[in-house]
Amino acid sequence: MTRPLDDIFVVSLEQAVAAPYLSSRLADAGARVIKVERPEGDFARQYDNVVNGESAYFVWLNRGKQSIQLNIKDAEDLSILKNMITKADIFIQNLAPGVVNKYGLDSETLRSNKPELITVDISGYGEEGPFASMKAYDMLVQSETGLAMVTGSAQEPGRVGVSVCDIAAGMHGLVAVLEALYERKSTGIGKAIKSTLFAGMADWMTVPLLHQEYGGKAPGRGGLSHPSIAPYEAFETGDGDKIVLSIQNQGEWRNLCEKVLDAQHMTEDERFRTNVDRVANRIELHAEMHVIFKSMTRDEAASKLLDARIAFGALNTVEDLSNHPQLERTTVQSPNGPVNLVASPISYAGKKDQFGPIPSLGEHNDDLREEFKN
Repeated sequence: MTRPLDDIFVVSLEQAVAAPYLSSRLADAGARVIKVERPEGDFARQYDNVVNGESAYFVWLNRGKQSIQLNIKDAEDLSILKNMITKADIFIQNLAPGVVNKYGLDSETLRSNKPELITVDISGYGEEGPFASMKAYDMLVQSETGLAMVTGSAQEPGRVGVSVCDIAAGMHGLVAVLEALYERKSTGIGKAIKSTLFAGMADWMTVPLLHQEYGGKAPGRGGLSHPSIAPYEAFETGDGDKIVLSIQNQGEWRNLCEKVLDAQHMTEDERFRTNVDRVANRIELHAEMHVIFKSMTRDEAASKLLDARIAFGALNTVEDLSNHPQLERTTVQSPNGPVNLVASPISYAGKKDQFGPIPSLGEHNDDLREEFKN
């Protein structure tokens, strides 16, 4: 089966999450991806050992790649890497700030020798400004961008439980790479792409930032409650389960009151007439709705919400996700046996996922050294 990027060759000097996320999506689309690892390996290999002795992060983000160990401080290894890049369409790197410049692997040097090359530099804060030389990891950027201050309970800030800053940087880098590949078809010239954890998350923080700058106050932390929509939160039913619901407009609010809560009077209550009113009086609103939901079982509430066409969901655990009827899976081979992964969120009608295996450290050392030796 042919795939969109079957003719694309990627060299990625990568570690951790952001760059491997980008290169893994290129590999999923058919690109040949060589993962260049330090002699001791990508440190993400050692984050944990929960998946047949391998790291959950690593098996998630490194399927379909070839692995070679290179020490760029060694002249012969550096020569092999540079020889790879002369044949590549895309070069990705997310080493610490300033490292690649010491070895002639910066985008300016590489593209001066090969203008058609697309380079991607992923960093915490970019190459300019007072933070340019600082190392950055996901939780630090969640804190720096204010994300932690709009996440968590009213009592304390919280970290989003997945690596959103890394993923955002990888996703934005992926979008830019695909744009650059498309443009290169007509110009023959590549691009020097810069993607940062800070910029990616700052973009996702636009709505709280606009509230701060134009409204004088950023949304506060409210757990599962939406800061500017109500009701948009979890309610406990009589059997102890929680149901999460979201009201987006006045029609849905009327349907909720009339068909689910059997409380038409709430639509006329001046405290709850508009969304702005409901947000201002969220505590009173939640209290009244809580009493009504406690009088129903979870199944009774779900049936009424379905009939009223109200958006709702369950407050699931990760174990619940593992058994979710909507979750699609794919199996990928690893050095220690098959791994059951989440299927790609990108799907095409009539086509199934086709992912390559997860490489062991340096699995392709001999073949790649032979192929790219001077």
